[in-house]
Amino acid sequence: MDSDRLTQPPAVTAQMLIRKPVAEVFQAFADPAVTTKFWFTRSSGRLEPGATVTWDWEMYGVSTVVTVKDVEENSRILAEWDPESPTQLEWRFLPGEGDTTLVRITETGFTGTADQAVGKAIDSMGGFTMVLCACKALLEQGVLLNAVGDAHPAGFGD
Repeated sequence: MDSDRLTQPPAVTAQMLIRKPVAEVFQAFADPAVTTKFWFTRSSGRLEPGATVTWDWEMYGVSTVVTVKDVEENSRILAEWDPESPTQLEWRFLPGEGDTTLVRITETGFTGTADQAVGKAIDSMGGFTMVLCACKALLEQGVLLNAVGDAHPAGFGD
């Protein structure tokens, strides 16, 4: 049935208000010295214009390559990741009142069958929501949630 087919590829957006100045929140995502505290465990470099970096999640034995397409300091990062099935990532950092920042992460370009594209989008939305919560806890409260590492703990099966 045609009604069972996607009319356009899915896109996902996750966002979170973080009660810190935009420059500090931007650096949390651009600088792996901070990002490794709440998302991936190792990075080959900073997110800066033209950079190609590798992110590792050592607890899962996986990694991905991230190619930075554009950076507007304290405002936006545009990148592509997963060279085998590339999607585009955009981080927006929107300053608010009282040294707050709204972080909005959008991912587009999911491919595969309709079921595969929707499944990837759902996984991505959940992952980015978790990453934003972990970043918020770190920056606002100094708490290391280990949310990403605890999302799929060993010994619990699928």
